[in-house]
Amino acid sequence: MTILRKKRILLLSEGFGTGHTQAAQALAVGLRRLFPNLQTRVMELGTFLHPTLAPLVFSVYRKTIVSQPKLYGLFYRSQAKKTLNRFARLALHRIFYRHTAEIIEQLKPDTIVCTHPFPSAVVARLKRAGLSIPLCTVITDYDVHGAWVSDEVNKYMVSTEDVKQKLMLRGVPGDRIEVTGIPVHPNFWQPNNREELRQRFGLKDMPTVLVMGGGWGLVQQEELLLHLASWADRIQLIFCMGSNEKARNRLENDPQFAHPNIHVYGFTREVHKLMDVSDLLITKPGGMTVTEAMAKRLPMLFYTPIPGQEEDNCNYFTERGIGEQIVSFETIDRRFERLLGETGSASRTHRVYWPSMQTYDPKTCHQAIAQMLS
Repeated sequence: MTILRKKRILLLSEGFGTGHTQAAQALAVGLRRLFPNLQTRVMELGTFLHPTLAPLVFSVYRKTIVSQPKLYGLFYRSQAKKTLNRFARLALHRIFYRHTAEIIEQLKPDTIVCTHPFPSAVVARLKRAGLSIPLCTVITDYDVHGAWVSDEVNKYMVSTEDVKQKLMLRGVPGDRIEVTGIPVHPNFWQPNNREELRQRFGLKDMPTVLVMGGGWGLVQQEELLLHLASWADRIQLIFCMGSNEKARNRLENDPQFAHPNIHVYGFTREVHKLMDVSDLLITKPGGMTVTEAMAKRLPMLFYTPIPGQEEDNCNYFTERGIGEQIVSFETIDRRFERLLGETGSASRTHRVYWPSMQTYDPKTCHQAIAQMLS
């Protein structure tokens, strides 16, 4: 009797920020949950091939964004309409990815899914040289940079119809593009019980605001942090500082944040639960974070979007009334007063339903990738 092996999906990402790899992990877990007959493998390709060099590159990238956001924005915009040229692809291959073909040969995937443009460009180069494995590229923002575009991509999964139209203007055939929304982890698919979460996290039944972004600039927003803390008598605040332990320790040891209604967290795998117990999210508009909040139907305020993809994400959500950019402290005060006006636990458990969310199903991207295999 012949035993058929499970179909294999190789998901390639990179460590430029956290969102790209989060998307790959979300796909991997969701695919296995929806389709137990599939095998998935997530790999940050550059880190795997260059465990010493890649973290240094990512660190420089991160410091540049935090310290010189305008410079980064100028570079991003100058290249936005250009695909990676032949020289750039060759340089990526020679410096970082020259052993990629060996990895693919060893793992023997049935489909390759990329959630970052660099591994997508490298696999596209291998396809030009004869690789026959289907390549799917998942664009993890609400706009499209030219670096994502390669003729050899068999299927693009994109966030919105607008992104699809922009890809088509760049010459990508419409039948190669599927509007699926950005995938999120299954943790964000269903709500949790708010009362149980309050008890677990030691929270009061009062208006609650989740503040995220410690690793990417929140720690630089001293005046913003202090203004938020000034509301602690009336608004419960959850500060999620991510992997920035220095920022977390600073807040925990600062007497201005020593209030029973202020809760400080570092890295946590329970962001989905913190979103469920909150009434408003204050965050930088990274593609994954805003999509997770949208899946939870959680209203958002955005602070200091980085010029480039975060600015594009911010514009998309504010234009559709799903979020609002903080232009002054008055934006925060007005929104907090509105929260306080929504008296009673029952009214606060009502989640908003935006018209533009009607077509968003967090499982769609997973199902589309599984369909490619069939």
